Amino acid sequence: MVFIVILIASFLLQMVLPWWIIVVISFAACGLIGKTGKIALWSPFFAILLLWTGMALFKSIPNNHILASRIAQMLGVSSYILIFILSSLLGAFVAGISGYCGYHFRKAVLLKKTNP
Repeated sequence: MVFIVILIASFLLQMVLPWWIIVVISFAACGLIGKTGKIALWSPFFAILLLWTGMALFKSIPNNHILASRIAQMLGVSSYILIFILSSLLGAFVAGISGYCGYHFRKAVLLKKTNP
């Protein structure tokens, strides 16, 4: 459930908002509906990994990877595939940490309310 919510919300909101909206989405989704810490870490991670890899390929395949190849060349990397992997892993890492923080924020707030 968390995976699907993050995937759809990130896809829709990244069309009009900056890339870092994934932090807000992951934090909120895992803070509201995250069941365990493991789910709160790995669901956003894999949702953004899948989304960013898919979008990178969707945008890059029609132009024969010209821009990705030039960025790889500019960064001194041997292949544009490495650029896809690095950018997707970076986004996934950010989303995973944000989701984990959202889950533990909810736990801290709920624990504070139940203990006087």
